[in-house]
Amino acid sequence: MTNAIYTFIWLFALWKWGDWKNWHKYYPTLLFFMIGDFLYLYLLSDHYPMWKYNPSDGDGKLGLTNTHITLSIMLIKYPATTIIFLTHFPEHKFLKQVLYIAFWVILYSFNELMDLYFHLIKYYNGWNLIWSILFNVVMFTSLAIHHRKPPFAWVISIIFILFLWHQFDVPPTVFR
Repeated sequence: MTNAIYTFIWLFALWKWGDWKNWHKYYPTLLFFMIGDFLYLYLLSDHYPMWKYNPSDGDGKLGLTNTHITLSIMLIKYPATTIIFLTHFPEHKFLKQVLYIAFWVILYSFNELMDLYFHLIKYYNGWNLIWSILFNVVMFTSLAIHHRKPPFAWVISIIFILFLWHQFDVPPTVFR
């Protein structure tokens, strides 16, 4: 049930604030966003997770799992986020850009805080809300950069992934 509520909220937000008619302008950045989560899901989710989603009671009764919830996030929340975020991203004023990214970091972090409060997410292997906030800062910065300069965003992301890989001592056995 919670998953359906989140879906409705993100679809409503996309309808209300997103330039969804011009979705194709944001499509490359959306794919960039989704590839990162697919990579996490494939490599780490089962063998060395940083976090996993716990279905609410209603979602659990429907047979939803961490994978179902993650896929719904990738298919609904990420497209809505990407389109809304890039539609309204300030073009030239650096301070406005920083504040705009901060707004989205706070929004995503608050969403995760609610998930923690309602036991809809659980952390593993040293991950915590502080790491999620840092991740959100890098993620939204990378999304903004990717929209204008994709190769630079890939470099930033690869460096950050390698940093996290080392920081959390991810074992090589995740490669199967």
